Amino acid sequence: MARPRLTHPPAHAIRELADGDGRLAVRVTPGARVEQIGIEQGRVQVKVRTKPEGGKANEAVLDLLAEALGVATSRLRLLRGATSREKLIQLPPD
Repeated sequence: MARPRLTHPPAHAIRELADGDGRLAVRVTPGARVEQIGIEQGRVQVKVRTKPEGGKANEAVLDLLAEALGVATSRLRLLRGATSREKLIQLPPD
């Protein structure tokens, strides 16, 4: 059975939550049943299926965000929170 196509918030809605320097605060839920990005109470929340082992969940978060923003994963950078659910990610300039 094929995985359903994910729907994300619009890229501009995600970018609006970044600060003036293009840093986006994200709350991550690893080991979730479904992968999704949501905006709740003015925060970006990312759920990934991957377990937080060896940085694999961080990679999954960056992959999912890159897809939602329409940029290459290599253009996103994890600034803070490698071992935390609260992460700070540097977005590329528009």
